[in-house]
Amino acid sequence: MTSTPLARHPLAYADFRAFWIARVCAMLGHSALVLALGWAVYDVARSTMSVREASLRLGLVGLVQFLPFLLLNPFTGLAADRFDRRIVVRMTLVAQLACVGVLTAVGLGGPVPLWLLYTVAAGFAAARAFYMPAMNALAPSLVPTEVLPRAIATSAIAGRLGGILGPVLGGYAYARSPAFAYGATCALLGASLGFHLLIRTRIAPKHSLPASPWVMMREGLAYVRHNPILLGAISLDMFAVLLGGVTALLPVFARDILHVGPDGLGHLRAASSVGALATALAMSWRPVKKDVGLVMLVSVGIYGLGTVVFGLSTSFYLSAACLALLGAADMVSVYIRQSLMQIATPDAMRGRVGAISSLFISASNELGELESGLAAAALGPVAAVVVGGVASMVIAAAWGRLFPALLEAKRFETVQRA
Repeated sequence: MTSTPLARHPLAYADFRAFWIARVCAMLGHSALVLALGWAVYDVARSTMSVREASLRLGLVGLVQFLPFLLLNPFTGLAADRFDRRIVVRMTLVAQLACVGVLTAVGLGGPVPLWLLYTVAAGFAAARAFYMPAMNALAPSLVPTEVLPRAIATSAIAGRLGGILGPVLGGYAYARSPAFAYGATCALLGASLGFHLLIRTRIAPKHSLPASPWVMMREGLAYVRHNPILLGAISLDMFAVLLGGVTALLPVFARDILHVGPDGLGHLRAASSVGALATALAMSWRPVKKDVGLVMLVSVGIYGLGTVVFGLSTSFYLSAACLALLGAADMVSVYIRQSLMQIATPDAMRGRVGAISSLFISASNELGELESGLAAAALGPVAAVVVGGVASMVIAAAWGRLFPALLEAKRFETVQRA
């Protein structure tokens, strides 16, 4: 694949354009569903429980999402490396549609019971366990290598657009009726599938692969473990979000601290993506080029500080501003981590390393939700968030000493493959 000066932007490539639009639609649907599930679980729980008890039930959503992801993770990298990645992505979108379709059908008849909400969350997470490594590994095959860092930032814009508009759409749709929100998610996932069908570049496996998924899992882990920059970047993100994440408790803050409804929750969830999108746009045109390791560590420290202020806020607008700051800081960290992972990993290993990265990310997100629920049940939601923010700042400082190779990483092009 060659490029010309006029085709330097990744959206100049037709397959990447289809991929980008498909990702926007998928993220719109995913973000809308996450908001609807979170509000539904907390609303059902609060009808008979205290804030702390209901917070724990909300945290359990993270657990039921993480368990299938953990069990399936050895096979997700194998699927991304062994099969045409386009086909893997399409099949996972069909599975996601099936999960949300069940939720929509039941929701048309009245309130959805808590057990079914948990079941759908688990099924959706299982499908996304295969979707994420295949989707992330697909993008580098659609553009030339020299365009890849910009393609990563542009792809992140798609995710953040979905993260902005999806919660707002989900909040207003849920305020109309839960079934309407679930149905809108089905439509968006269907649109994503349609655009993925337009991608013509066939991504066939080119490398000899071990037969056992457990061997592939070990190979991915070994590659990350022997590359201190990758290990430092991936683990930094995992522990910072695991301890400092606030997303799981947003329904608690929206309903019982800031006193807004599902539409207000939608705006809160969108705020973080607004900050992330602004940052992704800036990095799409002016990527981070110097002191990439130091910039990543500083961004995690800022993330922790913003978390502390959010936890102490009782103002809707200040809380939204803090979430925008969190989104911006997280976007810098994600951009650098993804760029390091793609550049420092040979194509033959991208699916396996991507699966390991997805496992770390899932641990930080889903187990972070469980940790947030447990901490809120023990300390209360405000104290839980403040303590988590302080922990993120401590982690950022500690990782600079534990992983000097990460701190010393200056430019992407100087990063070596293990």
